[in-house]
Amino acid sequence: MDKAANTAKLDQQPPVTGEEMRAAPRFTLLIRAAKLISAQGEFVCVIRDVSETGVSVRLFHTLPGCKNFALHLAGGTAYELTQVWERGNEAGFTFAHTVAVQQLISESGEYPKRGLRLGLCFPVTIASLSQRLEGVVENLSQQGARIACDGLLAIDQSVRIAVPTVNGEMREVRAKVRWRRDSHYGVVFDDTFALGDFARLAARLQAPALLRE
Repeated sequence: MDKAANTAKLDQQPPVTGEEMRAAPRFTLLIRAAKLISAQGEFVCVIRDVSETGVSVRLFHTLPGCKNFALHLAGGTAYELTQVWERGNEAGFTFAHTVAVQQLISESGEYPKRGLRLGLCFPVTIASLSQRLEGVVENLSQQGARIACDGLLAIDQSVRIAVPTVNGEMREVRAKVRWRRDSHYGVVFDDTFALGDFARLAARLQAPALLRE
C-alpha cells in the first residue's frame, strides 16, 4: 500500500480514546520542559511520557478550562492536542495528527535548542545607576527577557528590573543588557527563575484563578 493510501486510511480512523492512548507503547521522558498554548495564554509544563497517540504532562497549577491546546517544544516544534483527562496537576492529551515519537523525544526541529520562552507582556520598571525607566516585557524566559522602553541602555550595562512575583508583589531582578535593536533590548538575568516559579508566574500574569489551592 502506498503512502497516500496509508494517509487516507489513518484519516478515516475514529478518534483515539483515553484507553487506547494509555495502551499505546510509551517512552518515559525525564524533565522535558515545554509550553502549552491555549485560548487563555501560554503555560509551562513538563512532558512525562509520550506515545504515537498522545502525551501526558505535569503542570504547576490547574489546567485552563478548554479542550484544544498546542504543545510547543523549546526547539520550535509544535503539536496540536486535545485534552483527555486531568488529575491534580497532571493531564493527558491525544495528538491531532500522528507524530514521529523519536523526533519529539530528541526535539529535532527547525530551530536549535534554546530556553523555553513565553510570549508574556507586562509593564516593568528598569533602574540603573543614572536613570529609572518605564518599560514593557515582550517575552520572558527563565534566563532573561526582551524588553521595550524609550530610554537608552548600553550593551553590557547592568540594570535592575522590578517584576511581579507569584504572590502578586514586586521584586527587583538584576540583569545585564545583551543586545539592542531600536527601542528593544534583550537582557539576561543574574539569577535565573526556577522552573516552578517561572511556571506559576506565567499563570499569575495570565490566569490567576489557575493557582487556586
